[in-house]
Amino acid sequence: MSAVQDRPRARVVIVGGGFAGFNAARSLRRSLPGSLPPGRDIEIVLVNPTDYFLYLPLLPEVSAAILDPRRITTSLPAALPGVRLALGEVTDVHPDDHRVDYVDPEGGEHVLDYDRLILSVGSVNKLLPVPGVAEHAHGFRGIPEALYLRDHVIRQIELAAASPDPAERAARCTFVVVGAGYTGTEVAAQGPLFTRVVAGRHAELRGQPIRWQLLDVAPKVLPELDPRLSRTADRVLRSRGVEVLMGTSVEEATGDGVRLTTGEFVPTRTLVWCVGVRPDPLVERSGLPTHEGRLVVSPTLAVPDCRDVYACGDAAAVPDLTRPGEVTAMTAQHASRQGTLAGRNVAASLGFGSTRAYRHYDLGFVVDLGGTQAAANPLRVPLSGLPAKAVTRGYHLLSMPANRVRTAIDWLLDSVTGRQSVQLGLLHPGAVPLDSSSPEVPRLAPLR
Repeated sequence: MSAVQDRPRARVVIVGGGFAGFNAARSLRRSLPGSLPPGRDIEIVLVNPTDYFLYLPLLPEVSAAILDPRRITTSLPAALPGVRLALGEVTDVHPDDHRVDYVDPEGGEHVLDYDRLILSVGSVNKLLPVPGVAEHAHGFRGIPEALYLRDHVIRQIELAAASPDPAERAARCTFVVVGAGYTGTEVAAQGPLFTRVVAGRHAELRGQPIRWQLLDVAPKVLPELDPRLSRTADRVLRSRGVEVLMGTSVEEATGDGVRLTTGEFVPTRTLVWCVGVRPDPLVERSGLPTHEGRLVVSPTLAVPDCRDVYACGDAAAVPDLTRPGEVTAMTAQHASRQGTLAGRNVAASLGFGSTRAYRHYDLGFVVDLGGTQAAANPLRVPLSGLPAKAVTRGYHLLSMPANRVRTAIDWLLDSVTGRQSVQLGLLHPGAVPLDSSSPEVPRLAPLR
């Protein structure tokens, strides 16, 4: 490591521009002095499949036509001056040779040598061996999926309005969401409000029931949260007519519907898969030691026996010093803070600053339930209703790296003028495969 400090030029490569990678690049740049000593130069390269950072917590509001998708994206070149963006998908990591291979959006193959590497590739959809799910379910991990789901839901309502067949109309007006964690709960909560607006513009659907179902094998909604917050979310969902089916999942998916583990067949054209995430497959391909699919790292986020490699976010099994013997959860809160520390520790390894261990106590969680409803526990104080809504939106505005004013204006316009509900037809199902480990889908950091 001391030898690198003596080189005239050092390169730090950061793989992934989600919560962890974005914050790593920003903190590393800020940790370096404005002018380096004579003969020293440090280049920071961020490899990411898109040219933006995605603020994932507000993705359900894009799919429900509340927010313009640009509101939750931040230009990486604009937000990270002094950081070179390499558009592409990393395919292989070679720690022994100090290089990474990546493929750009047009198929060009490239090699990047590095002196320091930060792996912050995040996670991808977790697929279960359920027949038909990969072919018929819709994922929910990025802008393409959110836009496709928005168009798909509008299309189903419009096709239902045009259909003379009561059975087809009922199937197209039935929407099934699997997974009652943060994302699934927010999608299911926003859904009825959205479809009510769209269906209200079609006189043919007057009196037509519109069904939303939320399934999970867990015993309750938001099982990882305080029971009071779970009950709040459950109450809001049921008040909007969502059929909350706990202890239930999908046994088989077809083009005509889904068979539940209870044996019931539900005719539907919409299956939204929000079951969870798993570490990006690049982690396993790296050949570095893993723990439950995540890279083994020390509390300083360095990979043992490979100390020029660091990892953070969902890709890393970071020891949780606040809970000895456990690793930190795969949340955006941890990913953001780990990314910031990774950037500082890499700067320290290059001779600027001191190395620190990661320690963070959760500050609480927020769940937006649409309309005037939310559930939150800032600093472990459980809130619901309007107070929770104010805290939730305030938290998001403070956490977003850009577009705060535009986002607030979109929220205001939605409450005053209602939402725009047209399908743009920009994407087809093949462009957003559920298997997000495939190279066609951007691999970004998780919501929480």
